[in-house]
Amino acid sequence: MASPFQLYINGQFEDGAAQFDSINPATGQVWAKMPEARTAEVNRAVSAASQALQNAAWSGLTASQRGKLLYKLADLIEKAAPQLAQYETYDTGKIIRETSSQIAYVAEYYRYYAGIADKLEGRYLPIDKQDMQAWTIREPVGVVAAIVPWNSQLFLSAVKVGPALAAGCTVVLKASEQGPAPLLAFARLVHDAGFPAGVVNVITGFATECGAVLTRHPEVAHVAFTGGPETAQHIVRNSAENLAKVSLELGGKSPFIVFADADLQSAVNAQVAAIFAATGQSCVAGSRLLIEESIKDEFLQRLVERVQRIKIGLPDDMATEFGPLCTLAQRQKIEQVVASSIQQGAQLLTGGQAIDRAGYYYPPTILDCSDAPQADCVMTELFGPVLSVVSFRTEAQAIQTANHTAYGLAAGIFTHNLSRAHRMTKAIRSGIVWLNTYRAVSPLAPFGGHGLSGHGREGGFEAVFDYTTTKTVWLRISDEPIDDPFVMR
Repeated sequence: MASPFQLYINGQFEDGAAQFDSINPATGQVWAKMPEARTAEVNRAVSAASQALQNAAWSGLTASQRGKLLYKLADLIEKAAPQLAQYETYDTGKIIRETSSQIAYVAEYYRYYAGIADKLEGRYLPIDKQDMQAWTIREPVGVVAAIVPWNSQLFLSAVKVGPALAAGCTVVLKASEQGPAPLLAFARLVHDAGFPAGVVNVITGFATECGAVLTRHPEVAHVAFTGGPETAQHIVRNSAENLAKVSLELGGKSPFIVFADADLQSAVNAQVAAIFAATGQSCVAGSRLLIEESIKDEFLQRLVERVQRIKIGLPDDMATEFGPLCTLAQRQKIEQVVASSIQQGAQLLTGGQAIDRAGYYYPPTILDCSDAPQADCVMTELFGPVLSVVSFRTEAQAIQTANHTAYGLAAGIFTHNLSRAHRMTKAIRSGIVWLNTYRAVSPLAPFGGHGLSGHGREGGFEAVFDYTTTKTVWLRISDEPIDDPFVMR
């Protein structure tokens, strides 16, 4: 019997060049075998996407017909959400109560881009020449390499695959080797939806023989990547060989700013969501708490009490609120940074010790860094459940501290002062600002960052434009012969 997890290339499922073990982070044990794509498989996937781009089975579809395929895919995702959620939980350790709701919502992203497919209009240009007319046409940019990390794979792929297909592109989707099950299962939904062979290809594999081959492939026109800055630098170098377009959604060290006039209990709950939901394994994690000095003690007391009530358990239990980290390497990095931060003067308020149980668990941890604002935990993206606390006295100090990082992805601001909210929104360098809330998403809302948090935007209407190129068409409407061929018209 064939493995339920296979590569999907040119409309066919296959086992790949080799197989590798996938580890359940909750147990530390192998739970499934995954197919590995190497150079030959990557090349075939890109070739299939390139051919499909020109094939009438795809290029001959109207925009409305492309939209109908996306609507069908959305329906299939919604129906398969419980099974996809189980795969993501087994493969990544994310708790089932989050994967279930998040994946069901992913269907809405595909519905959104299905509706946009036939709304990508050109425009008439009021040219300053009486004998000419001109207009623009939006066309697909070409083959898209979509590369996503292990966390929230279905969501992070939807904001790439959805707009790419709506624009008429074809896609090679690379799932993270650290948890590829959800996307490999997603490939079967693409197949069932009826997309022509080669339009969507789903592979997984390792950096040298998969990721690097894909990002420097001469037939790839656009690389859409979510992940870490170091990998992004390699991708940019690889893509430069072919001058491929690149959009990058990277990490962050997002500030969570609480002023004295805020609703403290609401802010406490939002802070828990910002850093401890998904075990802190989120690019927008609010990992830096900037708290006004006058309310610091009260707020931290409430926060610590709430954090210590978080239910830690097996991720496939709906009662669990907090599960394991995805990999052992993550836990080891967090342990090292927490230890070095304490040596640098950070005060441990809760957590800080690995949980004695099977799997890659690390507890919700809070470090008061008010006396050590340059501690490693303040400056380093940990991608885990560690909150660094820094106090401030003035609004200007809060702004300066919030912006004192190379990242610029997200920020949360808690205040009842409307004028201050607007001032802070303008002053904070980030692609997303949440006011009196955190970690809210919608297909209608674009997201992305500045600096080491990347460039380009995903989600929203504008995202589709990244997957199009503009063609300008000129029409001479005069019947008079062209007179002087040596003068620019």
